Amino acid sequence: MKKNMGNIDKLARIIVAIIIGVLYYTGQISGTIAIILLIVGAIFTITSIVGVCPLYSIFGISTTKNDKNIN
Repeated sequence: MKKNMGNIDKLARIIVAIIIGVLYYTGQISGTIAIILLIVGAIFTITSIVGVCPLYSIFGISTTKNDKNIN
């Protein structure tokens, strides 16, 4: 698959995933909402590592730098 996530997008997702993990670890979130947020954090982490967001692909979004469009 073609990469469609830029470095800033990847960093933002990793930071959100870390914040979710810290909130869970410290007991600030619990129950069903904690499970949902942990799943979201895991998805953010995986997509950041791979560099591909399936939703971006569906909607034709790309946050990567494209040298072809620079004049």
